[in-house]
Amino acid sequence: MKVGEFQKAINVTPNAYSRFMGQNGPHKGMESSVYLSAWAFFKKREMKGIKTMPNKKAKAGAANDKDAVPSVDDVELEGEKEDKVPVYDTCDEVRRKINAHLKKPGVTQAALLRNIAAQYHTVPKKPQSTQLSAFRSKKGPYAGNTSAVFYGAYVYFEKLRIKEGKPKSKKRQEMEKVHAEGGLDTKHRHEWFTCIGNERPSIDKYGKVSFFEKL
Repeated sequence: MKVGEFQKAINVTPNAYSRFMGQNGPHKGMESSVYLSAWAFFKKREMKGIKTMPNKKAKAGAANDKDAVPSVDDVELEGEKEDKVPVYDTCDEVRRKINAHLKKPGVTQAALLRNIAAQYHTVPKKPQSTQLSAFRSKKGPYAGNTSAVFYGAYVYFEKLRIKEGKPKSKKRQEMEKVHAEGGLDTKHRHEWFTCIGNERPSIDKYGKVSFFEKL
């Protein structure tokens, strides 16, 4: 039943209905004709065995609430205020988290970018959609490590993990051991390396750089 139909059914004017619906509190509006007429209307339906069904949109809204991403405003990480949170995810892992996050109901790219920007405190940064796309298009443990998207997204997802009460993954725990001295480097690009003689650089899945001798 639509609102207008309900107003006619209980014989009240739209203005009276609006005034009643605009009040809050268990006793507000008790003397309103809307309250008395609506009570009589629902009582008659109850006596006839007619059940009042919940609004489908309201049910859909409740379902969406379960999928909604919680706010992380009340979560603060060590070193966050100085923009020095140690990073224990590779760029590829953060890309995976970004892709999974954007598939959640109600999550938009714009909202994610706002959340990423909110993780910077000493020097404000506002990554744009082009930067996000560029970061997502890269491949490799260290590919994109100096991007504002990388650090900001890592901090955001770490706070989200804590907010949702999820434990650290096995790889995350391994990353903390491999990069025990402050996490992954987010200041310098790992694209060029100085090699001696026949040495060649190699980066493993943890972002750890090692050198081997080419025969």
